[in-house]
Amino acid sequence: MYPRNIRVESPAEALIAEQALAMYREVRDAAAAAPDGAVLSVAESLAVARGRELTRQSLETLLQEEISTTEKKGRLATGVRAEVRGRIAESNGDRSSRRPAR
Repeated sequence: MYPRNIRVESPAEALIAEQALAMYREVRDAAAAAPDGAVLSVAESLAVARGRELTRQSLETLLQEEISTTEKKGRLATGVRAEVRGRIAESNGDRSSRRPAR
């Protein structure tokens, strides 16, 4: 192994990077401790379970950041009628984000 510097842009990114590394290490250790013939099964089961949790946490963090950003901008919290919402979606190219696609 060699040391590597990873640049993160926020505390949230640092947390996600640490969680991903912890997940890798946990799966690696479980695979090393698994009995012969069960390494793949043990590692895969744990990786899927921990991967789902990491994905859920990442999405939750991202959405909380988006909510905070939106609240800081002071957008109105009023509802929009369904027909208006449909026209907005059509005019925005059916994007679900306020940011342009990359």
